[in-house]
Amino acid sequence: MIRSLVKLGLLLIAAILVYNFFFGTDKEQENSQRIFGQMRDVVVSVGQLVKTEKTNFDAGKYDGVLDKLGGAYRAVRDRAQYVDEKVLKRLDELEERKARLQTELDSIEAGDQAIQAPAKKGLKKDPKAEQQKTAKLADQNRRKEELQQELKALLRDSDALLKDAAEK
Repeated sequence: MIRSLVKLGLLLIAAILVYNFFFGTDKEQENSQRIFGQMRDVVVSVGQLVKTEKTNFDAGKYDGVLDKLGGAYRAVRDRAQYVDEKVLKRLDELEERKARLQTELDSIEAGDQAIQAPAKKGLKKDPKAEQQKTAKLADQNRRKEELQQELKALLRDSDALLKDAAEK
């Protein structure tokens, strides 16, 4: 119910802005132009953020994190004779999570490459194919955000494990 009211309110605001842009007084047209300019700036900023994050992702930003975690896990395992059994069990769980995240990262990278594959020349652009590509890009971005959150959680848990191991 509330979601419908919010959507209706946004639609009403957009309709008023468009009406004022074309049919309003000079002051209303000026205000509408200013608002549309600000909205354009926001969209451009979000687009730049997405491009920057994609560049970081393509540059292997997350690969380095996973490699560092692997090294930390090996160091803890090497000192396993001095570590409690619970720490080893937690280490096994973290290594499984790391492997799952690495698989997910590989899957996302493969998906990015598939989406960015060049279209065949000479063919008309299919609107349905473009919509599918846009949907796939949105899904990839969602997966990247989820992966980033999971990586942060894994790093926090790994830090806690390393602190526990150092105390024992």
